[in-house]
This record gives sequence, structure tokens and C-alpha cells, in this order.
Amino acid sequence: MCALLLSASFTNAIAQAASDPTPLQFTTGSEERRFHALVSELRCVMCQNQSLADSNAQIAVDLRREVLDLMRGGNSDAQVKQFLVARYGQFVLYRPQVASRTWLLWFGPAALLLAGGAVIAGIVRRRTPASAIASDDKQEW
Repeated sequence: MCALLLSASFTNAIAQAASDPTPLQFTTGSEERRFHALVSELRCVMCQNQSLADSNAQIAVDLRREVLDLMRGGNSDAQVKQFLVARYGQFVLYRPQVASRTWLLWFGPAALLLAGGAVIAGIVRRRTPASAIASDDKQEW
């Protein structure tokens, strides 16, 4: 009976969303605007499809506090991003830097689109016989 109660309370504790008892306090309006712009460019490492600003995961709450502490410590936006990239990798950025490791990410879709267009053009050329094109010019309508 006791084990059942413990497991039920443990399951309930895991299922609860992260709650932040003390909301972040900003000293100026410009600090708040900078903070919101920065956390909207950073990805939650747990949710993976939400920004730090949108996520309710406990790690997102902690990272928002960390970002604010880094900002108040005099770090620029680039330094804050660099700190998080060093800790969590390029994944934390919604717009990763163009580097040799990310070329496929940046240019892969365009290359795939061009290759698909070339394949379709080749198929269309093979299906259209040359004699049909030449005979259409001689007909009168």
C-alpha cells in the first residue's frame, strides 16, 4: 500500500509542468526587450521545437535565468549564444552559423530542389519525341 502511494506521488511529480515561483524581474524596458529577443532565438534543449521563451520545461526556466544573469554580467548577445553553444552545441541556435559542418543544413534543400528539377526536366525531354515537335510546326490551324 505504501509503495503504491509513493509511486503515485512520484508519477504526479514527474507529470507536473515546471512552475517558476519567482518570475524574472527586469531593471529596464530595454533589458526586457533584449532578453525576449535573445531567448526567442534560442531553442529549448529538452522540447527541441520550442524556443526558450515558449517552453515550460524546467531546463528552459533555468536557462532563461542563466541568460538573464549572463546579460547582467555584461555579456553581449553573441557571448551569451557562444556560452550556450559551448554547453549544448549548435542545436541550441534556431539559426546555426554557416560553417563547414552546417553546409548541408544551409544549402542541402536548395541542392535537393535543383537536383529534383533536373530529374523532372530529363524525364520530360525523354517522353517528348522529336518528331512530334517538328510535325506541330507544319500544321495549320
